[in-house]
Amino acid sequence: MATLATHSHGAVNGNGCDGMLPHPEKLIIDTDPGIDDSMAIMMAFQCPQVEVLGFTTTFGNVATKDATQNALLLCEIAGRQNLPVAEGSPEPLKGGEPRVADFVHGKDGLGNIFLSPPTTKKIEKSASEFLVEKVSEYPGEVTVLALGPLTNLALAIKRDSSFASKVKRIVVLGGSFFALGNVNPAAEANIYNDPEAADIVFTSGANIVVVGINITTQVRLTDADLLELKESSGKHASLLSDMCKFYRDWHVKSDGVHGIFLHDPVSFVAVVRPDLFTYKKGVVRVETQGICTGHTLMDQGLKQWNSSNPWTGYSPVSVAWTVDVEGVLNYVRELLMKP
Repeated sequence: MATLATHSHGAVNGNGCDGMLPHPEKLIIDTDPGIDDSMAIMMAFQCPQVEVLGFTTTFGNVATKDATQNALLLCEIAGRQNLPVAEGSPEPLKGGEPRVADFVHGKDGLGNIFLSPPTTKKIEKSASEFLVEKVSEYPGEVTVLALGPLTNLALAIKRDSSFASKVKRIVVLGGSFFALGNVNPAAEANIYNDPEAADIVFTSGANIVVVGINITTQVRLTDADLLELKESSGKHASLLSDMCKFYRDWHVKSDGVHGIFLHDPVSFVAVVRPDLFTYKKGVVRVETQGICTGHTLMDQGLKQWNSSNPWTGYSPVSVAWTVDVEGVLNYVRELLMKP
């Protein structure tokens, strides 16, 4: 087990896609696909212990309209074209041109493989409407896996004041806790792309689990792993391997890593195998201005503050603190290579 600390507040109980959960987990994936998003989505489709209720789309790896097309396309490829895809906000809460990471994921968001467009269409409801509707339909049962900027979740919280109490949990890929960001030294991309939204979500009182890139960058597929994936009989292995060529080349240029980080797949694993992580609880706030815009800072509860501060009075969230790297990698491989 690779650890970031010698102490923790323990693991959250849970089992994976091994038939041990009493009911499939009702899951909505809020996403900006994205190569590693695509991997996580295909993993979800291969996991009998989750019931995917639908997708909401956001900007980040691509523009929102392209994220919607990619989500529809992935559903079609997987034979799940009946699943609803609700388009989300095209811009952050404060407006302005969204930052799009086409240099990481390619112009099409899928590694420049330029597949034929989907034949299915998005639903009429907006992402925030769909989130509120489903969480109200199944109070206390729906988990949201948030793989992009948190704009849609913030809009759902603004739309329905009971959303935070009705959602079972929100598992967020975002932030970098006491480690460097990936947009700049202070910030991780999902949070940086809409810091106001992230701060609304983290202070909403919802049951939130945050998986930062301090965790996800510990879990990688090497060149040898990618070759094994390509040669496997995995249902979507060939397609994902084609996507990963562009992504892998970017990792070499950007990070000197011959392979790929598994940000989104690791976050999916946190939904179904929380036992492979340990967590700390604390209030998390997000900087929304200045050179540290997008910085996530958790009050670890190590000090009794003499007076109130911007962290005072908010509900704590669970922040992934350590990860069983080998356990997560084995689990990711198992789902990606599943026929």
